[in-house]
Amino acid sequence: MNRRDFFKNGSLVAVGATILNPFESHAKENDIYLLDKNKKAKNIIVVVSDGMSNGTLSMADLYLNRKTGKGSNWIQLYKDNRVSRGLMDMGSASSIVTDSAAASSSWGSGFRVKNGSLNIGVNGEEYLPIWQKFKKAGKMAGCVTTVPITHATPAGFCIASKSRNSQEEIAEMYLNLKFDIMMGGGEKYFSTENRKDKRDLFQEFSDKGFHVVKSRKEMLETKTEKPILGIFNTDSLPYTIDRNSNRELIEKMPTLAEMTHVAIESMKNHPNGFVLQVEAGKVDWAAHGNDIAGLIYDQTAHDEALKVAIDFAEKDQNTLVIITTDHGNANPGLIYDKTANTNFDSIQNYCQTNEWILNGIGKETSITQIIERIEHANKIVISASEAQSLSNYYLNIKLEDGLYNARHLPYKVFADIQKNSNSVGWSSMDHSSDYCEIAMFGPGKQLLKPFIKNTDLHFMMLEAAEVENKF
Repeated sequence: MNRRDFFKNGSLVAVGATILNPFESHAKENDIYLLDKNKKAKNIIVVVSDGMSNGTLSMADLYLNRKTGKGSNWIQLYKDNRVSRGLMDMGSASSIVTDSAAASSSWGSGFRVKNGSLNIGVNGEEYLPIWQKFKKAGKMAGCVTTVPITHATPAGFCIASKSRNSQEEIAEMYLNLKFDIMMGGGEKYFSTENRKDKRDLFQEFSDKGFHVVKSRKEMLETKTEKPILGIFNTDSLPYTIDRNSNRELIEKMPTLAEMTHVAIESMKNHPNGFVLQVEAGKVDWAAHGNDIAGLIYDQTAHDEALKVAIDFAEKDQNTLVIITTDHGNANPGLIYDKTANTNFDSIQNYCQTNEWILNGIGKETSITQIIERIEHANKIVISASEAQSLSNYYLNIKLEDGLYNARHLPYKVFADIQKNSNSVGWSSMDHSSDYCEIAMFGPGKQLLKPFIKNTDLHFMMLEAAEVENKF
């Protein structure tokens, strides 16, 4: 029996901590590695950029380098050789192209499940998700995300359900399981005004001892020992670039980095440690929409949250930070052109997403108004014929159809128009089967091999924290 199989049956191994640059390191790398092998991970933070193709990671780093002279924190970790790095096969039980539910469940349960299900095996068996295992082991557990907190990626670490779409029921499960920190969007799954059964889950969470917060101000002012439920919008949180262009949204909506900071501060003193999932969920949504502003700015928001996690782990020296994505999406990339540098730099001038632009256009919008709206948002001027090609799509628009594009907005048409001025190309509007980047910093990072299967991560987390797989 090999070491991993032995661990799956209940054995333990000690692992340890590390210190990171670009956040100022004073220890030699070899010394850090020796420390890693002599410490366990008291805490684990999993930082996920949902739907991040490798081109997304590269473009975000290029964008930051060219705008600020300093690249992304993620790539800097690679440059400074401060992490273990590998590739991960994310296939599901039903397809080599996974969805987020099956992807998160592979980490959550240690088994591959069918797309669309959460920790339910191919024969209907129910697996105990990893955050429940850590709760039973005495740790605090939580999730923060920029999409509904009941969405597939956080749910895959927390609950078991036949369908990822049962988000009202998933909210009820969170209530019964009493996770310590749950923050994101999804008000419609908690409020009496929107739930089909008219239950007021906000009140029920409060009755169970939760501190319920519904704004950035309330979240930042939270100084309580109670568990926290933070729900900040009806559905997902706004895209980062749209938030940053609206004073009201800035005041009301927290950033992913701010949610991450509050979650860590709320759990860091627990004697048995904590586990936290941090998800940049709207990277995936932007990729579905071929929305370059949504994609780049939400990927950089993920990078800011990553810095919060690494800063804490560097000081704490008992925290394993896992950095990854659950699948590729749309495989975007900067395409060669003689003016590619200048074209790509034009994205620095964008102030709104394509979603914002296209949602402000209707049947009644004139060609001149379309041109003006795009000029305002992108600082580019499109032709009348290009504006007409957009306008044509609003003549027979469907109001309710599609998971990520309810109005059937002409995202692809607009992305193709933008390519002329930003040199960004897209291969599709859906998930891809890319092997995914994964990196580990801190105690347990030596467990990562250059190539792993998605289900391996479940057992690595248990092993790094010295928690037996007995539940």
